[in-house]
Amino acid sequence: MGVEVGLLSLASPPPLDVQAMAEARARWETRVMPSGALGRLQGVAVRLSGIAGVCPPPAPRRPVVAVFAGDHGVVADGASAWPAEITAAMVATVSSGGAAISVFAESVGAGVVVVDVGVKTPFGPLPGVRVERVAEGTASIAAGPAMTTSQAEAALAVGSRIASEQVEAGADCLIGGDLGIGNTTSAAALIGAFTGRPAEAVTGTGAGVPAKGIDHKRKLVAAAIERAAACTGPLEVLAAAGGLEIAALAGLYIGAAQNRVPCIVDGVIAGAALFAADALVPGTAAHAVAGHRSAEPAACIVLDRLGLDPLLDLNLRLGEGTGACLAFPLVKAAALALADMADLPEP
Repeated sequence: MGVEVGLLSLASPPPLDVQAMAEARARWETRVMPSGALGRLQGVAVRLSGIAGVCPPPAPRRPVVAVFAGDHGVVADGASAWPAEITAAMVATVSSGGAAISVFAESVGAGVVVVDVGVKTPFGPLPGVRVERVAEGTASIAAGPAMTTSQAEAALAVGSRIASEQVEAGADCLIGGDLGIGNTTSAAALIGAFTGRPAEAVTGTGAGVPAKGIDHKRKLVAAAIERAAACTGPLEVLAAAGGLEIAALAGLYIGAAQNRVPCIVDGVIAGAALFAADALVPGTAAHAVAGHRSAEPAACIVLDRLGLDPLLDLNLRLGEGTGACLAFPLVKAAALALADMADLPEP
């Protein structure tokens, strides 16, 4: 069974295995501890059982962080405190191992691949960076759609393919990251468009208050939300308000779900991508674990709508996949605890 997304055909993910989840809940009640003593970690292991279709689920040991990079035309309209050239500079920083996500990934034993799906500023070959450029950034959502539907489809396909390739190479947990100056503006517009919330509710400061102020950013978001209201489906909404890296992230989450591999979701950019992915291919979000609660207001709206309870709340707002990466040891520990804790002694 599949879902037609424009000209792109995407297989629907398998549903969570309710029998495996029931077995996981029952198994927790026989571990050597008071009932419910491991709190939300127990729910993580139950979800992992549903994703894998077996109880106890295999503990993930080979995580991979896929960081998608793209630029946003709305930066030229004053959406960000930073120039677009910073996106390419950050791609180089991740490649060199100097970014926060590089440090965090090494700390948890995760591989990192950076994928350029739409960086505007040219750069030469870099270690660990794949060029899968769909376009040189998006158009400005202040004036019209960010992408054509064909561009959105192409970016989705990149993310889905990256997921399958990493799983085939041995990855057993996928973590999505993002790089893109101006992408909190697009994420806010996407989340507002999908949830019906106004610009005032979904717009935060992102990487810093733009030179023209937060009210100006809200006006940009409001214009995009209003335009997206005329769209006829989730692909059109994604194209109207999203970014190339956001679409690729959505494709990654869809690909992970199709392969029965858990994904850990990061902050507001990742949340917008997951919401789009679940709208395009229902059931995708059920295969996700929320890594952390971002300081961006729209991130909480996404988590609440998708029924996801984040593992960490550290006031992070960096993106790159950082919060999701930090949550990986908890996801692994939850699976190991369900598998390896001793049985309760006989009364």
